[in-house]
Amino acid sequence: MPIPTEVVGSLPRPDYLQQAFAEYDSGKISKEELIKLQDKAAADSLSRMQQTGEIYITDGEQRSSSFATYPILDTLGGTGLSEILSADGGQYFAIFDDGHHRKLPKLIRGPFQYKNYAWQNFQKSSPLSKGHPMKQAVIAPSMMYLLYPLSEVIEGYSKDQFKKDLVDECTKDIRGCFEAGAKRVSIDFTEGRLALKNDPRNPWTGASLLETFVDLINSVLDRFSPAERANIGVHTCPGGDCDSVHSSEVPYHTLLPSLFKINAGYFLIQLASENATTRASIHQEIGKHIRRDAKEVKQIAFIGVINPLNPVVETPEEVCERLLEASKHIPVDQLGATDDCGFSPFSIDQKPHHGGNPDFAREVAFQKISARVRGAKMASEKLSVQLRDR
Repeated sequence: MPIPTEVVGSLPRPDYLQQAFAEYDSGKISKEELIKLQDKAAADSLSRMQQTGEIYITDGEQRSSSFATYPILDTLGGTGLSEILSADGGQYFAIFDDGHHRKLPKLIRGPFQYKNYAWQNFQKSSPLSKGHPMKQAVIAPSMMYLLYPLSEVIEGYSKDQFKKDLVDECTKDIRGCFEAGAKRVSIDFTEGRLALKNDPRNPWTGASLLETFVDLINSVLDRFSPAERANIGVHTCPGGDCDSVHSSEVPYHTLLPSLFKINAGYFLIQLASENATTRASIHQEIGKHIRRDAKEVKQIAFIGVINPLNPVVETPEEVCERLLEASKHIPVDQLGATDDCGFSPFSIDQKPHHGGNPDFAREVAFQKISARVRGAKMASEKLSVQLRDR
């Protein structure tokens, strides 16, 4: 059985599209003009990803403000912010190692509803795919959970009701993606590892929220059949924005036992940027906790073999070797290959490690995806020979 491959989601937006977002925020161009440039970038993403040999292609989230904020606003500049939210008083989502931060708005009243859905972006890009199978990433309900003030109660709108609304909206988003034709849907869950950081600058990280997050995601997954959940994944990483991370110091062994309690069919797990010694122990942890029966679904671990933060392109041989190492601890029929993170989870990202050139970073991203696909094929062939000779 070939080792499957899958991209996480985002690709660097071309410089012209990043400029267009800024011009739309300032009123220099119309929404229609912005959409035309999003169409252009999405078509290019789909065409070039198809050339890499990737199984399920994506538009690289060219239409999204970010992986985390697409349901609630149109741009990172705040244009189109949902009326139930306020830009004032929100809390940090993450503080990154290079010192920059990303902040979420504050929920001020209910009921909570998405303003935009991932399936709406999928519908716009699907006709550009020329019939190639596509996937779509969606945000986890746990990220949206952070919109509700940590130590406040919204009058007339309890946190319990908010959580019910969250589950409904996330379910609607995933269901809509499948109905629009997506073959795979992955849930972005970068806040999982961050929840264990306990950073005093970012109070929610010390609020012991990991199990709450897991329960929220499972409440969504309970709405789907085993056949559907086999094609619903969960992505975890220590962040990836402006070539920086937010929680790489958090040991994976504190997260993985809880992560695999999520009844998803597969997991996209950052690993390439870990050092070789740490990777070996993480492979062991994955092999220990991954389930063959997660409510009638066999779980697959797609391990990160590509580092999107580093402009150096991995060779297929390096990818192959990392997969062979992982296969010593993870059953081959539960092993896949992915990238550590999306290549640009936020729409405005100048990619400082890539010379501050998002167009160069975009070129590198496609080269890295191609290397991953080729390396997974090489590893599949070698493992097939090993199994046959046993």
